[in-house]
Amino acid sequence: MRICVAGEGAIARRHLDGVARIDGIEVASLVGGNAADTEELAAERGIAHWTLDLADGLAQPGIEAAILTTPTQLHAAQATQVLRAGRHCLVEIPMADNLADAEALVQVQEQTGLTAMVCHTRRFNPSHQWVHKRILAGEMHLQHLVVETFFFRRENKNALGKPRTWTDHLLWHHACHTVDLF
Repeated sequence: MRICVAGEGAIARRHLDGVARIDGIEVASLVGGNAADTEELAAERGIAHWTLDLADGLAQPGIEAAILTTPTQLHAAQATQVLRAGRHCLVEIPMADNLADAEALVQVQEQTGLTAMVCHTRRFNPSHQWVHKRILAGEMHLQHLVVETFFFRRENKNALGKPRTWTDHLLWHHACHTVDLF
């Protein structure tokens, strides 16, 4: 399967690490928002085609699916674009930053019949897996779960320490982390 990955930040790198471990998957195009970072990541990962235009990435020969690791504000429109281009879509959380866009995206998926998924990997963090296994084994009993998110950073940087051009949406993005954790 030939896929297109959109995004050049920390989460894109995690997805690229994951698909590198799956036989038969080729990242044929990398779509980014910053030319220098996108070109650098494409070279680092041996991705022959890179672009700043999602339509161009989706138009590469044999592309069957796209993984969207782009800013939250772009998710619904880009996922719609991917589905309307006839490609399957995996979009990082959240699928949209408002209910109307999320509902519209569901309608597009139903119209196209293509696979559309929303993902996040918080449940696979080692610390969360440790707790999960203890609960399943009966070694721990969950009485009450409180999740708090603290923001101590004063600069808008990604997990790689690079400045972001966008800001996480506290409700739509970070609440998805909590739902996933539960």
